[in-house]
Amino acid sequence: MTSSKPVLAISAVAPIVLLIIMVAFLLGPASSFLQFGIVLPEVSIEKIEFTGNEIQATVRNTGPVNVNVVLADVNDRIQPAAIEPDTSLERFETALVRIPFDWNEGQPYEIGVTIDDGTRFAKGIDAAFPSLEPDIDLFVFLGMIGFLIGVVPIMIGLLWYPFIKKLGKNSFNFFLAFTMGLLIFLGIDAVLEAVEISENHLSSVFNGELLIATVIILSFLALYGVGKKLTQKAEFSKLSKGLAISLMIAIGIGFHNLGEGLAVGAAIALGEVALSTFLIVGFATHNTTEGLAIAAPLTSTKAKIVKMIGLGLIAGIPAIFGTWIGGFSFSPFFTLVFLAIGAGAIFQVVLSIFQYMKGKSDLLSNTSLFAGISAGLLVMYLTSVLI
Repeated sequence: MTSSKPVLAISAVAPIVLLIIMVAFLLGPASSFLQFGIVLPEVSIEKIEFTGNEIQATVRNTGPVNVNVVLADVNDRIQPAAIEPDTSLERFETALVRIPFDWNEGQPYEIGVTIDDGTRFAKGIDAAFPSLEPDIDLFVFLGMIGFLIGVVPIMIGLLWYPFIKKLGKNSFNFFLAFTMGLLIFLGIDAVLEAVEISENHLSSVFNGELLIATVIILSFLALYGVGKKLTQKAEFSKLSKGLAISLMIAIGIGFHNLGEGLAVGAAIALGEVALSTFLIVGFATHNTTEGLAIAAPLTSTKAKIVKMIGLGLIAGIPAIFGTWIGGFSFSPFFTLVFLAIGAGAIFQVVLSIFQYMKGKSDLLSNTSLFAGISAGLLVMYLTSVLI
């Protein structure tokens, strides 16, 4: 038996060692043999800012070869530019291109950079907007926006608790199914937002769609494990199953609101959204239904006000942090990741609610399930039209 252990260890390590040797051979001695066709460079313009009498563009080398940025232009007209820290970019390295230019607010511009082989890369801006200066006023402003689109509407939605509490069994099942409809819509919405960010702001080298799918699955599995532990704890402690499900819903919505806050904060900082009272009203109306989603499972328990407020804060406060992070340091990569995490968490919560309802009645013959999910999807769609 002892002699079999070294053999087992060797059989586990040998494939990895051989794979490393093969990769080293392909990248080393065999690299010249494998070179065929033309290797094309790629440069992504990740961010464009308008400050004073200057346009600043953050560029990243997302291609397979090193590049040298030699020229910059505005609307296809070459302009003098400073490239910091230098013009040479290795793979994934970034540089700041500073172009002295008297730009006009509200006007469209196309910013381009040209590398040493003559290839030009460009990105357009629909309307120039002065970059916001990071200060305490912006910090408070972004925090208030996050509070208004996250915490306030969810707390308002929780006020439906006494009404749902008085409903009968069929009505209760309807509202649980209604919650499922709300969450399904939120999950799909998060996926679509992540795909949009991938297409508009993320280089193809990051395989945005595959990254979204990977993060959603990992998030789903992680929350599934957490949910199992919570439900097991609910069976052997004072923690009710309804409260456990509401907690999972709050966590899932919290991740979703963090991703939304990142996107909203970035849009404000980059001037891509004209933030108005109408926009805030739209978000508030849309997100109020999230409070209802948290309140519905609590109706089978004796929920205390403090616990309900705590659940509302878990779901809503991430929107505040999202607007701060997005407003001061927008990253399309991390915004996409958090939206995907939120989608995976929400889909897992939908499964948990379905299993909870299945344990109490025959769902396939229950019209409340289909009516509730349909109503939830419809309400979310109608409120999303306001945004």
